[in-house]
Amino acid sequence: MYNKLTTGLGPTWLLILAFLIVSLLSLPACNQADDLSGSSLKAAIIDQLYSLQPNEAAIQQMTRELEGYGFEVDVYQGDEVTVDFYGELPGYGYDLIIFRAHSGLLKRDGETIEKTCLFTDEPYSETRHITQQLTEQLAMARISEHYPWVFAIGSKFVTQSMDGEFDNTVIIMMGCSCLYLDDLATAFIDKGASTYLGWDASVSLDYVDKATPILVTNLCAKQMTIRRAVDETMAEVGADPDYGACLNYYPATSGSQTVKELISGMTPTEIATSFYQRTRNDKEGGERGALVQIDR
Repeated sequence: MYNKLTTGLGPTWLLILAFLIVSLLSLPACNQADDLSGSSLKAAIIDQLYSLQPNEAAIQQMTRELEGYGFEVDVYQGDEVTVDFYGELPGYGYDLIIFRAHSGLLKRDGETIEKTCLFTDEPYSETRHITQQLTEQLAMARISEHYPWVFAIGSKFVTQSMDGEFDNTVIIMMGCSCLYLDDLATAFIDKGASTYLGWDASVSLDYVDKATPILVTNLCAKQMTIRRAVDETMAEVGADPDYGACLNYYPATSGSQTVKELISGMTPTEIATSFYQRTRNDKEGGERGALVQIDR
């Protein structure tokens, strides 16, 4: 039997302490909006398509899903999306970035070059960004002959001209053929991103504007792993009806992790170990609380 004098607490204080212990143990271990590091979460939607093909409903839906998860969301639209903006992007410290931007495979003289390009909204000029043009970091691009030429960035731009590093950022691409090749995906991962999601062929805009909010819901509100979120999204919307494009992710190792695990930089093993330790500490705390009550 424990001697109650060892606690130095009277019956009233013991009841209060027991109440506090029970209250603490009843608190949820983690809110879905909480980052494991305790810092605020930041997301960006880069809407390069806004100038010519806006879809405010899709932007608002994705913004709501991200905010519901706990992200502070910034939206960049139209002529804000320049070469210099892309160059500064890692420095903004975003945990998740959605690119609603045209993209595609570079073609020269009718032949496809093995290179993926991501559009800006900056009009093309031979006299701007000369060094980056000469080193094949930039290309001139347009949707079709009915649209103006703009600058587009390639994988070399990501690795050579983007300032700083991404910090385990989740990258979601809405454009065409962003995972037909893995050059752009590899560049983002080499630059510090944790995963890169995109389409393996051309996509129609109506289709991708419908599919991407569903993907964001699966990743955030439902907290699915990357693999399951992709599978569930494809099960719901199917392949692109016009081009047959399917959603995929890179690298394959990111498939078993959730957004929270990826942006925290923790492996699944570390997440499991951390959860086990918290559970064990809570259990031991409860046992100590029970002993105090026995003292009374």
